Amino acid sequence: MDKQAAQERVAHTASGFLYLLIGFAALVLAGLLVWARPGGATLGLALLCVVGTIWCVAGLYVLQPNQAAVMTFFGSYRGTDRHDGLRWANPFYAKSRLSVRARNFNSEKLKVNDLRGNPIEIAAAIVWNVQDTARASFDVENYEAYVLTQAEAAVRHLASSYAYDNLDDHDPAAEREITLRSGTEEVGAALRHELQARFEQAGIVVVDAKLTHLAYAPEIAGTMLRRQQAEAVVAARSKIVQGAVGMVELALRGLTERGVIELDDERKAAMVSNLLVVLCSDHDATPVVNTGTLYN
Repeated sequence: MDKQAAQERVAHTASGFLYLLIGFAALVLAGLLVWARPGGATLGLALLCVVGTIWCVAGLYVLQPNQAAVMTFFGSYRGTDRHDGLRWANPFYAKSRLSVRARNFNSEKLKVNDLRGNPIEIAAAIVWNVQDTARASFDVENYEAYVLTQAEAAVRHLASSYAYDNLDDHDPAAEREITLRSGTEEVGAALRHELQARFEQAGIVVVDAKLTHLAYAPEIAGTMLRRQQAEAVVAARSKIVQGAVGMVELALRGLTERGVIELDDERKAAMVSNLLVVLCSDHDATPVVNTGTLYN
């Protein structure tokens, strides 16, 4: 198969209704000839009309919407017909019907290692259709099996090219890093680009591709969950401390400006300590009445 044969081109076909009408007319003419003038020449002409009828009927075939027929003539590619309805082509053409509708493929959950070597589970939904029927028929053995295999390889390669998540949220470089969890649009575009590059040989175009499942593998899921919970606790504590410091500062400034009480450094330290304990504690504070002084 040369390169030109593996490129889709339009087949020489025609409307099937026209040839159906011609075949019916030839059959009627053959009947009239036999009935009107029986004889050697008349029978020969009638036989020729019957052969014409068979020729017209034998080339008929039907195509559904978004269905194509790949024509071959003794192994030689003759073109593709994409017109739906009743069609006609050379009866000696072998007609292989092929769907060009959009198809949806949900990959299985694959267990792979991400860029940092962490085992993760990943799956994707891919929408594709056949664009070049000649390549799909002649350049690969089975284009449907080809799609399944190449899609799995593309998803595995994508997972190993990105980290699942940023491990250091305080690193500016890490914040700009594209990860599988945060870079949804970028990762989806990269997946579509790689799939299209792999499907090009089979004449298949990728309509859409998105990740449908993304998680750590079960053996490290618990550890990563505790890490995320710890990060959430640290972030919450940091926010609480920042607010508490601001409230303490506001309280000391208010007392000083209004002249309610004069506090030396030691009393200020004790007051700051007590306020921070009250504001940052997980439980309600229990007041303690001090009947003495700070120094006794």
